[in-house]
Amino acid sequence: MTVLEFDGIPFDPVVGSAVAAAAPAQPADAATTSGREHPTATQSGDAVALRSENSDRDPVEQQRDSGNRTPRVAHPLSEIRSGVVTAHRAALSAQVALQRAVWQRTLRAATGDSQPVAAVGEQTAGNSYGPGFGGGNGAVAETEGAAAESAFKPLARTRLRSLDRAALLRLVDGDVAGVFGTRHQRFGVVSVARLAAAGPLVLTEVPTIELRGGTGKGRVVAQFDGDPRAAAVQAAEVFALFTGMQLCLSGSTLSTTRLSGSVEIPAGTVELIVTDIDLVPRPHVTATANLAGTPGQLQVTVTVAEPVGTEVGPGEAAPSLLLNEFHMTHLARGDQSIAMGPEFAEYTGVRATRLPTGGLLLVDRVIEFDGARGRLDGATYTTEYDSPADSWYYGDTANESMPHFVYMETSLQAALLMGYYAGPTLTQPGVTLSLRNLGGTATVLRQLDLRDKTIEQSSRLLSTTILPGSSLQTFDYTLSVDGEPFYSGETMFGYFSDEALANQTGLDAGRAAPTWLDEHAEARIRTIDVAARRADPNAELCARRTLALIDHIDVVDGGGKYRAGYLHSLRAIDPADWYFDRHFHLDPVIPGSLGVESVIHAVQEWMLDAGFADALRDPVFRIPADLPFGWRYRGQFLPTDGTVELDAHIKEIRRGPHGVTVIVDGSLWKPGLRIYELTDLAVELVEREDHR
Repeated sequence: MTVLEFDGIPFDPVVGSAVAAAAPAQPADAATTSGREHPTATQSGDAVALRSENSDRDPVEQQRDSGNRTPRVAHPLSEIRSGVVTAHRAALSAQVALQRAVWQRTLRAATGDSQPVAAVGEQTAGNSYGPGFGGGNGAVAETEGAAAESAFKPLARTRLRSLDRAALLRLVDGDVAGVFGTRHQRFGVVSVARLAAAGPLVLTEVPTIELRGGTGKGRVVAQFDGDPRAAAVQAAEVFALFTGMQLCLSGSTLSTTRLSGSVEIPAGTVELIVTDIDLVPRPHVTATANLAGTPGQLQVTVTVAEPVGTEVGPGEAAPSLLLNEFHMTHLARGDQSIAMGPEFAEYTGVRATRLPTGGLLLVDRVIEFDGARGRLDGATYTTEYDSPADSWYYGDTANESMPHFVYMETSLQAALLMGYYAGPTLTQPGVTLSLRNLGGTATVLRQLDLRDKTIEQSSRLLSTTILPGSSLQTFDYTLSVDGEPFYSGETMFGYFSDEALANQTGLDAGRAAPTWLDEHAEARIRTIDVAARRADPNAELCARRTLALIDHIDVVDGGGKYRAGYLHSLRAIDPADWYFDRHFHLDPVIPGSLGVESVIHAVQEWMLDAGFADALRDPVFRIPADLPFGWRYRGQFLPTDGTVELDAHIKEIRRGPHGVTVIVDGSLWKPGLRIYELTDLAVELVEREDHR
């Protein structure tokens, strides 16, 4: 039996209620909304620290003080169900693997390809790239730096950066995988899209394809002989196929939905500058075409279109996947009925539960799901996230590899996704419910470089508790690469009405909770100027650009509740900060994971200032393994909140043969309210050569 603990109260996620044998019963009218009976919930369900009408105390605190903590034994049926679910999932995985193997053999026989065709989540032998990062025809990849946070993430990757006439003719025949590589073919996706379907091929060569060229969204240079308008369209089609856009809609074709401008030149060079590339409302590429030797320009949009009469909702856009990148983007900022099904149509265009957008969208596909709409008591599911080496967070972090907040975000997004799909918000129609994470624990199981890896996220919905105006769900999860787990955790999410969000009282039941520095005004303070160090382009081990989360640190040597050192930072909130547009669409709040990341940055800067890197030849920051970390959130930072204040208490400094590990406890405040609490957050500074 898995037992989570929030606010000091054991919570049995299988039974789905607080572990308290004689918890106060709810009033009869509190368990029913609009004539619908809800599962009984104890007061622990009010874990967001809402202020009740009859008390200024957090109801969770009231239950904690009741003294009644007798554990409840898990129901035997729960254990039986868990075994059945495990067996069912194993059988489903075996069936899918068998289907993929049959499909691979069939395709190899048809194409004469001696290498197996890579399905989603599989890696072709001899190819160092994970799924989505496949090689093409042996061409050398262009050297590109980190992508911008807002950059479009291709559905498939290839090393190919130019096309001769023979390759173009193969694209005309629809042999996309034969040209760009097997990553441009997905298990269960019927490949129909082809180049120049509307007329004769006029392109003779494509010497240049740049994923981030032009203004950063893409660039194609092509030679043509014939209609320049057709050349512009075909150059855009090449880019659409190059990025794998057709893979999210099985049986899709390319159509020209916009073509304007006029030029008259019978042959020459066309330079296509991509101005917009997106998956909603349908996958499309919009670009400006410049033709050498003429001042005129053409504007073109090529759209990936599903077959007429075909549905594109869950399990329909690509039958082998319940949800893919197309659905994730719609869930983040598009049509929720496409993303989740027609029952969710009312959430389109209004504030509702969503995934983050842009570079903060960190889940790509749902591979397996054994639950069902309306079944809220449990489910298991497998999702995937591709982490390209050029991802913005690798370029902006001070870490050797993936920053801590991405571990948190990708695991939490994957866990929450299918819990929402099950439909807890559908039990309260007409109520605006916003999603918030409430806390959890997580542990890095092993350290590895996640660049160009596909992360498999295995998650379980453990319980759902429905309350009037809110719902709570608990989850656990494990992240793996190539079948080997590297991160695991447990978490709780809540869906809250406007009234609930407006009456949050933080972690301290509305009471003032001063920082340690406020309580020790006599303490001697020294300041680390993080902004000045960041301004030096040669400064190493420094978070930059989108991850510039703190500007200075107040340090009290020997201070803090453990007398080992104390860190404090205050930073103004700019309503224009990039993450408000990403997290979430129509419901802007600072991601809790970035609050955690800001404390990590304070610790990293303190470690460098303390000289812990001086004895290391090539120091790097890592997330240490086997050190569980816990967090609690009881509020959110809004664009109008003014400031983010944090502190960290140095708890332990561990020196070893490879470097130093520092463990801290911390908190974050919005003005007048402590809303985040972090326990045993650890940072490691070691030699780069030590690849454990």
